[in-house]
Amino acid sequence: MSAAAQAGLRRILSVVDLLIDAVDEDALVPALLPLLLGALPGDSVIWSPRPDPAHPLRTLPDDLLSRDVLDAFDRGWRCDSFVRHTRIGSGTPLLRSALQTTGEFHALPFYADVYRPFGAERQLAMSFPAGYVAGVPRRVSVVVSRDRHGSEFSDADLAAAGLLRTRLSRVLGRLAPPAPAPVRELVTDRESAVLGLLADGLTNQQIAHRLAISPRTVDKHLEHAYAKLRVVGRVAAANAWLRREAGPPDRGPHAPG
Repeated sequence: MSAAAQAGLRRILSVVDLLIDAVDEDALVPALLPLLLGALPGDSVIWSPRPDPAHPLRTLPDDLLSRDVLDAFDRGWRCDSFVRHTRIGSGTPLLRSALQTTGEFHALPFYADVYRPFGAERQLAMSFPAGYVAGVPRRVSVVVSRDRHGSEFSDADLAAAGLLRTRLSRVLGRLAPPAPAPVRELVTDRESAVLGLLADGLTNQQIAHRLAISPRTVDKHLEHAYAKLRVVGRVAAANAWLRREAGPPDRGPHAPG
């Protein structure tokens, strides 16, 4: 093994060692970011959990992204195939150059407002599942950038990112609060049927007729379902059920890359 390869392996192992001993996400991430920049050499790194108001986006350097840059990114990220891969795609480690030429990158509508200000010309990004927040699956995106003076990320960098991605996902999932039991495991089949008809706008009398049960039985099913959904009233129960049926939305915070 060459000296460079040995040095790269040591940098990866330093991240792994930190992850093994991690007991708290708030303490882990500030120590982790410089080690990630060592294992995946770059000029900056962005760590973006979403959705997660308790653990906001972090960067190294700390002042990497201004409010204007973040606002511009939120307005335009959906037009960027590289970002879509990381945010709503598989999230496997990927180089921007694998999807776009330099000219195509610079032609993005928000390039001048987002990437130019912090000198991101070459990027490696990945994302991974990281537990749950209030029952909603959480994903963390990691983006390492190099400026125009840096070389392109290598195949070895991609391989290192793949090794770290699995371990990061496992550790962040362990540190995150456990996922609650899905609603369908808490609500009985008959309660589910009542809630579905309630969400369709039917009255208790109509639900009773549709299910061939008494209106009093409908009331009892709804009473039990309210408690399980932790809501009060028909409208709140219908809205909660519709949200569960639709699944979690894609929501911030967002960060470039």
